[in-house]
Amino acid sequence: IPALAGHRLARVTLLDCGTFSVRGGERIIGIPAWLLTTDKGAQVLVDGGFPAAYGKDDAAAGLADGLGVFGALVDHRPEKMVAPQLALCGVAPGDLVAHVLTHGHIDHVGALDLIACPLVLTEIERADPRPRYFGAVRPLTWPEVPTLAITGDTDLCDGIRLIPTPGHTPGHLSLLLTLPEGPPLILAADAINRRSEPEEGFADSADPAASRRSADRLFALQRDTGARLIHGHEPTEWPVLPKAPQALR
Repeated sequence: IPALAGHRLARVTLLDCGTFSVRGGERIIGIPAWLLTTDKGAQVLVDGGFPAAYGKDDAAAGLADGLGVFGALVDHRPEKMVAPQLALCGVAPGDLVAHVLTHGHIDHVGALDLIACPLVLTEIERADPRPRYFGAVRPLTWPEVPTLAITGDTDLCDGIRLIPTPGHTPGHLSLLLTLPEGPPLILAADAINRRSEPEEGFADSADPAASRRSADRLFALQRDTGARLIHGHEPTEWPVLPKAPQALR
């Protein structure tokens, strides 16, 4: 991404894209996206919450997508969509220089039809004819934007490292974020979506064995770097994480 040449990560902000009740209240999870800001003011978005239709009528959209078999959005209002969340940080979609997609599931693709900056994802994920979305439902097409499809660990700039972590989806990726102060952050996304997932055998994964290997790699990275690991959808983590406009760090 030429716009990030010579940049260094300076700030990480969690965007609150709503909460979701899994299987009738089995657990309540947060729907995160992330804004990464460099020392020179460049803005990078990671993921994007639910698609635009969910900002208008999430019940109708969920019914159309068949999402009710998995759960339902709660505490979800138009201001929980990715554009209003960015606006809390003084950022417009047109200000973004890159959009990193950890994977193509329904609760991560809400910015695909909103943003014209380069899309960054794994080559394997992009090889899907359409974003994976939800079950057999695949209504979205890939945006016609410049695309960086990575095949291995990739540094977008100093402090932003992308790490392929297959399993949850074949082309899933996680991030290692290194800030000027404090320990690094690992954004595991759905490579480890909750603390209990490893002992539960990665039941929500497309390939549980691959998920185990990816999780082991992230745990090893955590031990080696002293990083704080942030899960994709850990119920106990979500309420205590600072959210936009307050920076996580």
